[in-house]
Amino acid sequence: MLEIRGLGMRYPNGTTALTDFSLVVGEGVLGLLGPNGAGKSTLMSILATVTRPTAGTFLWEGVDGVRDPLAVRRVLGYLPQDFGVYEKLTAHEFLLYLGRLKGLSGPVLRSRVDELLQVVNLHGAADRRLGGFSGGMRQRVGIAQALLGDPKLVIVDEPTVGLDPEERVRFRNLLSEIAHGRVVILSTHIVSDVEAVAGSIAVLREGRLVCHAAPEELLARATGRVFAAVVSPGQLAEVQRRVAISSLVRRADGVHVRFVGDAAALSEIALAGAAVAGAAPAEPTLEDAYLLTNLADRR
Repeated sequence: MLEIRGLGMRYPNGTTALTDFSLVVGEGVLGLLGPNGAGKSTLMSILATVTRPTAGTFLWEGVDGVRDPLAVRRVLGYLPQDFGVYEKLTAHEFLLYLGRLKGLSGPVLRSRVDELLQVVNLHGAADRRLGGFSGGMRQRVGIAQALLGDPKLVIVDEPTVGLDPEERVRFRNLLSEIAHGRVVILSTHIVSDVEAVAGSIAVLREGRLVCHAAPEELLARATGRVFAAVVSPGQLAEVQRRVAISSLVRRADGVHVRFVGDAAALSEIALAGAAVAGAAPAEPTLEDAYLLTNLADRR
């Protein structure tokens, strides 16, 4: 449904945000992962027809989205990273206003707004002015407006920022539900959000596509390359210097660390001078696999 062909973006100040980015995206949720400055937000802004690329194009159902942005906007639901609101409007008024801009009206619009306020758990605050909303509540309004008009292409940039754990789970479930028959592109720094809903994952680094694969494939690649060990607090700094740690937890018997790498990683952690208790291969997580992908790209 969405074909990205050689997208490039170079800003007037000389900064290159994207370089020869190509990808074919089908129905379901595509998760975008990458460090700050990787080009995720630029890519999403281009696909949402907010930014015009300096090279390449993309096709939505065969239509060139750069030459004919209106064809994309008719089917688009977009939540940018920096989402602004009209603070004097209530949540209900704001969604009605945006719904009219998307061509909705009458009972259909009112019914859809009421439904989405329920979905994002704001029905009890529907008549409060947005100026008094917390950051998390505004984010939920942003999620609701992105789903107005039954969009076929949904692009959400850091949608769970400011949401509490219960709200994050609610939103992840919502994305899973709406993904059928749609293309959903989700960018986030929270790997667990991608792991919960994405059918495929694209990893970006310095404006380039590093990897595009299903979560299961990334996990398979990481098998045998993730290790767990227990080290003393005094050994931790040296261990961190020698291996790539994906997580650590301090417990009564020492610091439980997970680290990634090849078989040489076991030798490296032994060279940390330490009595490493039970260093052994561990079942990989998606966070481990993502870290391994970044390490491989740097080499």
